[in-house]
Amino acid sequence: REIMNFHKQLWLLLYGFSIIFAILSSLQDSGILFPQPSPNKGIIALITGSILYLFIAKKWINKQC
Repeated sequence: REIMNFHKQLWLLLYGFSIIFAILSSLQDSGILFPQPSPNKGIIALITGSILYLFIAKKWINKQC
């Protein structure tokens, strides 16, 4: 059970990162954010994806357990 919980948490953390990265990529393609390719997009996606995980996914997991 704990291994499944760990995998679920890891999956949701990666999912949060992916959502934010996709949003930032769309903003970059439209020219709104980061006109030149840079590692800042990944760093921002990692930070904000982690925040997304902490505020939404972590609460959802705690309700189910």
